[in-house]
Amino acid sequence: MQNLKNIAVGFLVSFIGSIPLGYLNIVGFEIFKQFGINKTIFYLLGVISIEFFVIYFTLLFANKLIANKKLIQFIEGFSVIFMFVLAYIFYSNATKETSNPSVLNKYIDYSPYIVGIILSCLNFIQIPFWTSWNLYLLNGKHIEISNTRKYYYVFGTVFGTFLGMLALILVLNFVTNQTDFLSKYLIKYIIPIVFIALGLFQGFKFYKKYSK
Repeated sequence: MQNLKNIAVGFLVSFIGSIPLGYLNIVGFEIFKQFGINKTIFYLLGVISIEFFVIYFTLLFANKLIANKKLIQFIEGFSVIFMFVLAYIFYSNATKETSNPSVLNKYIDYSPYIVGIILSCLNFIQIPFWTSWNLYLLNGKHIEISNTRKYYYVFGTVFGTFLGMLALILVLNFVTNQTDFLSKYLIKYIIPIVFIALGLFQGFKFYKKYSK
């Protein structure tokens, strides 16, 4: 019964956490548009391959990581800058005058699985995210990680990420196919604006947290 609880808790946290727009979801959407569902699945498998190890090690060392204030501060600060970099990358790629403008141009020669691994490795914000959540779930006794039970929790989380990202990608594809405005302006303007807004929001939180 505890194993099922670990899976359910991990799935719920990860599914909800993977739904908000992020660059991993947007690249997945681009892959789906250009190459279809099969390569999208391989891309998502690449993403969760890295996330598996991130969640596992932050689970084991949550207390030590959360106590390392300088490391957490660096990761959070870098994540703020990274949001603005992503906004520029998506906007600049979308506004280039080519016959096939895409944020995937630089990754086109790699397999989707490798692209997923590379981009997931750059998703530094997942370290403080999972460190905080794992510590909260452990302290609240919502999960139990003795012996092999930790693996049930980790597998629940990566499965939640996989389904959450896939669901968002399919919804984005459906919405853009139904709406000319989104199809025309999603990648060029809406997504960069979203990343700028996220960067400003995270920057405000960062300033509020460390200004003292």
